[in-house]
Amino acid sequence: MLKHLMVTVALAAMTAGAAAADFNPAIVYGTSGKFDKSFNEMAYTGAEKFKTDTGSSYRDFEAQADSQAEQGIRNFASRGFSPVIVTNFGYKDQLAKVAKEFPDIDFVMLDDVVDLPNVRSVTFKEEQGSYVVGLIAALSSKSKAVGFIGGMDIPIIRKFGCGYAQGAAAGGATNIIRNMTGTTNAAFNDPVKGGEIAASQMGQGADVIFAAAGGTGIGVLQKVADAGKFAIGVDSNQNYMHPGVMLTSMVKRVDVAVYNALKDAKEGHFTGGVQSLGLAENGVDWALDEHNRGLITPEVEAAAKKAKDEIASGTLKVHDYMSDDKCPL
Repeated sequence: MLKHLMVTVALAAMTAGAAAADFNPAIVYGTSGKFDKSFNEMAYTGAEKFKTDTGSSYRDFEAQADSQAEQGIRNFASRGFSPVIVTNFGYKDQLAKVAKEFPDIDFVMLDDVVDLPNVRSVTFKEEQGSYVVGLIAALSSKSKAVGFIGGMDIPIIRKFGCGYAQGAAAGGATNIIRNMTGTTNAAFNDPVKGGEIAASQMGQGADVIFAAAGGTGIGVLQKVADAGKFAIGVDSNQNYMHPGVMLTSMVKRVDVAVYNALKDAKEGHFTGGVQSLGLAENGVDWALDEHNRGLITPEVEAAAKKAKDEIASGTLKVHDYMSDDKCPL
C-alpha cells in the first residue's frame, strides 16, 4: 500500500500544474533510468539539446518497475502532454493501449513499432553499425577470437549479434563467441552477470568483446578493461568510460530521433508512421574520438570507412535478423 502511494505521489508531482497544450512534451524511461550511460541517456541527451536550442521544457518519468510504465504513459496523456516519448521497447503494448484511448495525443515509440496513426515508431538498422564494429574488432584482434554479449534474448538483440558476426567474419575472425544474458528485462540490468560472461569469453580466447546489453554491459566493459583486453560499447558513445581499452562504440542516434520528434511536434509537422534509421540516415555509426584515436590504425579506419560507405550506398548488404531470423553466421 505504501509503495503504491509513493508511486501515485511521484506521478502526480511530475505533472503538477500541467495543462493541455499542443506542444507539451514528456518522456517515459525504462527501469535502468535516464543516466544509464546507454540508450535512455541518449534519449535524455536529445531532449536536453532541444531544450537548450529552443528553450522548450519537458517532463520525464523514470519507471522504477515495469508495472509502472502504463501508469506513467497514461498520466502524461491524460494531462495533455504531447508528444509522449517512450524509450523502452518493452513498453510497446502499454503505449499502444494508451495511444488508442488518446487519439489526439502524439506518441513516439523508440526501438519498436506501434501501428497507430498518432504514433511515430523509430527503429534503427543496428545490423549496419554492428557490422562495422565487428569488422573493426576482427581487424584489431590478435587472437582472431571476438565476443558478443547481448542482454535479453530477443530478436532485436540478436540483430546486433548477427550484424557483428558478419563484420567480424569479413575482417578475418575465426572464432565468434555469442552469448545472451537472460530472457527477461532483468537481463539488461545485471552488470555482475555481464562480467561473468565476459570472463568466460576471454577464457575462450576472445580479446575483443562487444556488449549490447544496457546496464549489464557496464559490467562487461569493466571486466574487459580489468583484463586489459578491448571492449566495444553500444548505443551511446562509451569510449570515455575506459580510455585505452574501449576500441569503439556502436552508436545509435537515439538523441537525433528524440530531437527530431520534438522539433517536428513544436513546428506542427509531427507525423506518425515508421522511420528506420541506418548509416545513410545517420541513425547508427561507430565512434572515433580522443579516447580511442590511438587504438584505431589508419588501415582499420580506412576499412571501416569503406564498409560504412558501401553499406550506406547499398553496395554492401548486411543481413537483417529481424526480417529473416536465419543469421548466415
